[in-house]
Amino acid sequence: MNHRRDWLRAVAGGAAAFAGGWSRPLSAQEPANPNQRRIARRPVLPDPARMALRPVIEPWESRLPDDPQAAALLEGVREKHGLPGMVGAILKGSSVVSVAATGVRKVGEPGAFRATDQIHLGSCTKAITATLLGTLFEEGALSPSSTIGRVFPEYAGRLHPDFRDATLSHLLTHRAGLPHDADWWNLPGMNPTEKRYAALVDLCSVAPKTLPGKTYAYSNAGYTLAGLMAEQVTGASWENLVRARVFEPLYMYSAGFGPPGLDGSSRENQPYGHQLSFGKPKPIRHDNPEVMGPAGTVHCSIVDWAKFAIAHLRGERQGAKLLLPATYRDLHTPPPRSEYAGGWIVLNRPWAGGRALNHAGSNTMWYAVVWLAPERDFGVLVATNMGGGPTAKACDEAVGALLNRYREAFAGA
Repeated sequence: MNHRRDWLRAVAGGAAAFAGGWSRPLSAQEPANPNQRRIARRPVLPDPARMALRPVIEPWESRLPDDPQAAALLEGVREKHGLPGMVGAILKGSSVVSVAATGVRKVGEPGAFRATDQIHLGSCTKAITATLLGTLFEEGALSPSSTIGRVFPEYAGRLHPDFRDATLSHLLTHRAGLPHDADWWNLPGMNPTEKRYAALVDLCSVAPKTLPGKTYAYSNAGYTLAGLMAEQVTGASWENLVRARVFEPLYMYSAGFGPPGLDGSSRENQPYGHQLSFGKPKPIRHDNPEVMGPAGTVHCSIVDWAKFAIAHLRGERQGAKLLLPATYRDLHTPPPRSEYAGGWIVLNRPWAGGRALNHAGSNTMWYAVVWLAPERDFGVLVATNMGGGPTAKACDEAVGALLNRYREAFAGA
């Protein structure tokens, strides 16, 4: 595209700069050298042949640990709150030890919701985008101190001076001074990447709401621009980068983008999302606009989401998948006086033995939530095919029920 620089631009100090975490000063950033290119060591395009094979990779996948008792717990929550369907999983160590689904895939039709069905992750996509960026941190193509002005020099003259110095760290931790959203549906462009460039100008040509780095304000716009940074330095779309660098290495064969069942990532029909209409769930197959992908358009089965969650659950240990332990550690460490790190909310919970990693997401037709306890090496995932109304409360109740199930059946095993 005529507004995109060719391939890798030297915009940051790389892995060495990242070692300092989110709070490393901007002075650590190297001057940009437009004549220097860093060749990415990981692929930037997915391998269709690799995904087509679809082997069983994880030992627990050969026979999924269906858990009737967990299913009964979820059914109680689902029925209480009038949800169409619900699915949950319990993780322990490097395995899924319990998986259960209940309810229906679409209100008005008999098909049962299955544990292997695709679910929509909504804003839980943000941790996936942060992980993708972690691969670029390790290769030196970007660092948390990379600034918008340095990464997009051809746009710098059109951006407000305060936004030119906003960093990738600010974007990933919701401290860039951006609004919650852009006018996503009305951005010009022929494809999602072109629309992300349009969003860059639309969002950053005016003064930030607060000075970058000063105030936390949750922002889908920030993650969309963070994904655009990855596109800018690799020349590949965010969608292809995520497939090549996250989905394929973790064998997330069901993963894709947009409403479950519409992008060809499954050979089977998939559940519908639902919204409340006159107090009753109404089936709808729709999603956030594609331009918002880095902030919230990924779908996959809960089994495949569990593979990603396990990578983070055990990421800070030796032998971590996908990223180095130090990179995971930095993605899990929020700035001072903040709780939001790289796609994760970091909280202290007694049941987690201290630190817990959490995020929830909804495209208003689905709701998903994840809790990980790295110190005790377990986690819980829950999703429902409805958004709004009682879904957040219902999923929190389901998480509590599965935490009790873990303590009773799996904690001492």
